[in-house]
Amino acid sequence: MAKSILVVGGAGYVGSHSVKLLSEQGYRVSVVDNFVTGHKSFCKWGDYFETDISDSQSLDTVLKKVKPDAVLNFAAHTYVGESVQDPDKYYRNNVFGTLSLVNAMRKINCKKLVFSSSCAVYGVPNKVPIDETEKKDPISPYGFTKFVVERMLEDFSTAYGMNSVSLRYFNAAGADPDCEIGENHIPETHLIPLILMVAAGLRDNITIYGDDYQTPDGTCVRDYIHVCDLASAHVKALEYLLDGKSTTAVNLGVGRGYSVKEIIACVNKVTGREIPVIIGKRRPGDPAQLVADPDLAHKLLNWSARYTDIELTIEHAWSWLKKQNLSE
Repeated sequence: MAKSILVVGGAGYVGSHSVKLLSEQGYRVSVVDNFVTGHKSFCKWGDYFETDISDSQSLDTVLKKVKPDAVLNFAAHTYVGESVQDPDKYYRNNVFGTLSLVNAMRKINCKKLVFSSSCAVYGVPNKVPIDETEKKDPISPYGFTKFVVERMLEDFSTAYGMNSVSLRYFNAAGADPDCEIGENHIPETHLIPLILMVAAGLRDNITIYGDDYQTPDGTCVRDYIHVCDLASAHVKALEYLLDGKSTTAVNLGVGRGYSVKEIIACVNKVTGREIPVIIGKRRPGDPAQLVADPDLAHKLLNWSARYTDIELTIEHAWSWLKKQNLSE
């Protein structure tokens, strides 16, 4: 019989792509989402339950009904700037919400969890590329909530035998190649969709926040990983846990960084549109470079990025954006 998987936050960006892949691979998938940032239109595979991760009673009811063999948790607030302005919101949802979830799991003896973490747990790294031995020194409340949950899961593994894999994303990008789902944040803060919105005439320009960093062209360098590669990593992490493996944490990235100016030039090439640019001041806490060393994910999970061509990632995001504009 097919394994039952509960995906919390499965109507969001990475969550929905993971739900699609799980369904294609034969898992019985159920989604929990409060639809504050997720989209009901993304719930195209399996059942869904509209509830909040912090609602312990509702979670208990859902888990008793679904009886999942494992849980994937994508439910989190993710805006770094907002976390500085309203840390209460982030600690309540990201930390206490996850605590509510794992305690609901314990009540039905479900002991396998894949957790969406972030490279924000590292803060400003001492070396690039970043491997898992890098110090954990988050510089935002958002990053710290991810760090706290990782530590909580380690403690739950030791005390209660609840095994987990924490997946530290670098910069998620792209969209489903079939254009069934894609990136749809309100507000949008990710660089690639913001530049594509300029190309589509939905924004007047793109601001580069600082062009005097110690990088080849002076702009920040980031590791952009296709959302479908993130989805495949979640499935690999699930398989790892279903095989009886123990708690771990790994980086997810391509292992190659692109500067802001390089991304702008690539969007220009893919779309054929000129991108007006404004040079702004640096944002506090922006590291010059964030690039993953994904070797441990390859060794432990037998995972590696499939979409390593940044142009193809941008093409998928562009196709999704154009489809959304045509349908509105």
